[in-house]
Amino acid sequence: MLRRFSVILGLILAGWFSSDSANHAYSADTVKATRPNIVCFVVDDLGYMDISPNNPGCFYETPNLKRLAETGMRFTSGYAACPVCSPTRASLISGKYPQRIGITDYIGAAQPDKWNRPTKLLPAAYRERLPHEETTFAEGLKKSGYATFFAGKWHLGPEGFWPESQGFDINMGGIDRGGPYGGNKYFSPYGNPRLADGPPGEHLPDRLASEAVRFMEQNRQGPFLAYFCFYSVHTPLMSREDLRQKYEAKAKSLKHDGPAWGRERERQVRLIQDHAVYAGMVEAMDQAVGKVLDALDRLGLADNTVVIFTSDNGGLSTSEGHPTSNLPLRAGKGWMYEGGIRVPWIIRAPGLTKPGSVCDTPMISNDLYPTIMELAGTRQDHPADGKSLVPVLRGENLPDRPLFWHYPHYGNQGGAPGGAVRDGDWKLIEWYEDGTRELFNLREDLSETDNLALKMPSRVGDLAAKLESWRKEVGAVMPTPNSRKPQK
Repeated sequence: MLRRFSVILGLILAGWFSSDSANHAYSADTVKATRPNIVCFVVDDLGYMDISPNNPGCFYETPNLKRLAETGMRFTSGYAACPVCSPTRASLISGKYPQRIGITDYIGAAQPDKWNRPTKLLPAAYRERLPHEETTFAEGLKKSGYATFFAGKWHLGPEGFWPESQGFDINMGGIDRGGPYGGNKYFSPYGNPRLADGPPGEHLPDRLASEAVRFMEQNRQGPFLAYFCFYSVHTPLMSREDLRQKYEAKAKSLKHDGPAWGRERERQVRLIQDHAVYAGMVEAMDQAVGKVLDALDRLGLADNTVVIFTSDNGGLSTSEGHPTSNLPLRAGKGWMYEGGIRVPWIIRAPGLTKPGSVCDTPMISNDLYPTIMELAGTRQDHPADGKSLVPVLRGENLPDRPLFWHYPHYGNQGGAPGGAVRDGDWKLIEWYEDGTRELFNLREDLSETDNLALKMPSRVGDLAAKLESWRKEVGAVMPTPNSRKPQK
């Protein structure tokens, strides 16, 4: 089966992307006979160091993600397009930088006319929904014969802009909310208009995994897309009782040499992993992933299914319970430092990826769209900022390119408006309040503790010029001076 999938994929890619591909079309029957299935997991607020493949000494137990990494390719320089959720989600599904779409903050954040904090800047205005004119990868796959399924957190606009309006045949739980805030939250009853309540006490991650498995069983003849976007491990911090007790006992046995807490500007930042409730949430997420992977094996679909795993931003370490530590990465969700934007990425493409392989090529959320399109042998209906990772999955190299970030907002986690660019080993952060710039060599200083900006002004100028040129190219909106007095 592995050999068959590899040969078929090669034929599809060679034929579909030939010079006359714009006029080429497959019948639905042909599509179903040849295209790989796609299963994509997106976890909410999961840090790079929160999974054992990236952190062998991790406090949280993730054996199913370890299994996935051992059978696929793990990316050590994989990034989210934004340090908060909605912009990254827009980027993942559209292939564009979120600034080009206009979704630059989590949807629900205060717009400038409602801003009531005594900050130096007014945050930029942002778009509060994913426009229908944007082509999602679900729409592209559906057009070419895929059955499409969504489960979990959507957070890309009000009703009328939910998954069923953006290319998904089935929507289980995807609404406007940024967390499981209805009913009993992570336990049934859910109070979610797109997810019927289960038995009292049913756990949301397991329920969503069961729905994904049911969809795969019903569409096992393929091809299908299952886009599973966990509400986990976002707040509210709630765990199954058995897992909470397990990790409370585990935490008592730990011995830490260093301090438990540090400072990031005015915020306290967690420096150790020992939060029992968060650990239970991470393990429950891993178990849900395992339930889907087991179903692929049971249904005989694993050898013809691409599996992708990632997160929408870094781990929450400076606010809202401070549940995790991202060390050696600095800071966390809401910040331009690596703890806020470097996230887990694992891709398993049977017949293409070498089991257990590791890739250090920098990549970012908007690469998902063109990668899925190429793996499925499907035409891209609109231009994307991202690049297909198929060559990397084959073990080849991508041409060098800079990656960019722009967050013209004050996050809930203590970060300030800023932008960043990574080019090779070098990363520049520019803070918009005062124009301060920080320069780091990530190969030598992953923790971003040695600011080289004053020592290397020429490199700072070069990277700053690239960042400014990119902002103009994507139409990035900047924050403005704040002359308002807070309303009482």
